Amino acid sequence: MGHMKMDIVDCVRDDAGAFSPERSGSVPLYVIDMCYSGKYTKREMTRKIRGMGGLQALLNTKDCREVEKMIADGNEYAELVYHAMAYQAAKSIGEMSTVLEGNIDYIILTGGAAYSKLLTGLIAKRVEFIAPVEIVPGEDEMESLALGALRILKGEEKASNYIEPEE
Repeated sequence: MGHMKMDIVDCVRDDAGAFSPERSGSVPLYVIDMCYSGKYTKREMTRKIRGMGGLQALLNTKDCREVEKMIADGNEYAELVYHAMAYQAAKSIGEMSTVLEGNIDYIILTGGAAYSKLLTGLIAKRVEFIAPVEIVPGEDEMESLALGALRILKGEEKASNYIEPEE
């Protein structure tokens, strides 16, 4: 991929689309009942979706290496969950490819889960017909935030406001 200048046209937010190691992804409607049941605080419900959702909720770990070990040890449920996560991620990529009318240079898989060759392989197999798949493992959010702040300070970019949901 090199050091080309690219613009990100769209992305799947971490609270939408596929579930991930610790995020629930798109949330089913029964969650509304949970919110108003009186059993959980707003903070607890937020944690169920972001931080304690996804693989963490389903397999009691957010570590893809542990999930791969479970699969290697014959845990069929772990294999089903991992395949479901890859399936949902591929579905989100396919969703975005339609709004971009297929005009896609690369599909970039990133984040901590991108270290998993099994997971990225399952996703790539489903989406590589759309565009070349690049794997950029790692969680570089802090570096990205710092570079974004620098662009704002230099006047190259305008600041955006992100409002965190109230606790």
